[in-house]
Amino acid sequence: MQILATSAGFLPDGRHGARVGPVLHHALDLAGAGARPRLCLLQTALGDDQGAYARGYAAFNRDRPDVVLSHLALFPMPNIADVRAHLLAQDVVWVGGGSVANLLAVWATHGLGEIFRAAWEAGVVLGGVSAGSLCWHVGGTTDSFGPDLRPVTNGLALLPYSNTPHYDSEPGRRPLYQRLVADGALPAGWATDDGVGLHFRGTELVEAVADRPNARAWRVEPGPNGTAVETPVEPRLLPGSRTGDSH
Repeated sequence: MQILATSAGFLPDGRHGARVGPVLHHALDLAGAGARPRLCLLQTALGDDQGAYARGYAAFNRDRPDVVLSHLALFPMPNIADVRAHLLAQDVVWVGGGSVANLLAVWATHGLGEIFRAAWEAGVVLGGVSAGSLCWHVGGTTDSFGPDLRPVTNGLALLPYSNTPHYDSEPGRRPLYQRLVADGALPAGWATDDGVGLHFRGTELVEAVADRPNARAWRVEPGPNGTAVETPVEPRLLPGSRTGDSH
């Protein structure tokens, strides 16, 4: 039962496309699937944008041709006849970023919450970036409703914590997240700087990993007198990571 919840995944390839980043390679390593690992992409949070799928397929075809890649699109209807069987047959499910509020609404319509729990319990590695990180938790902070960040509290709650991505790159994330945890609107949880992922076995954090230096994960808990206490977690730098500190 593993989840890799991140602010990382694909990286720019310098040619308006993407490459398979170290955190995605790590998700495949966690699955321990052998010579032909199976990975399913979901871009529900982007409304199943076909360009996002095309970039993902191009990246995997170039960088990881050993991966048996598929995707699950839900617009205008599921592209796979038996969604449950397909997801349970994967080694890794990777969920892209975008609108977590819309993602959760569409998943609920199609009954994916129960299917993902079954897949998780069966040993499929669940992972994703941004909305694909928030979705596995109780809730967190999101710009799904407009440019002003707001809380979302109806996550799948496979992990009984709150979560927020982009902790270092979007200035509003940190103060809002701390306030929501301090006043009890969200449970204690974890935040990730860009480039960082959190690896859970069951509901226990194993480690934080990163695809660049000078980035951290953060444990955020309620403190005394209506405050929040923030504790940095130093991630392990993954093989193939960038040597610079730019995002």
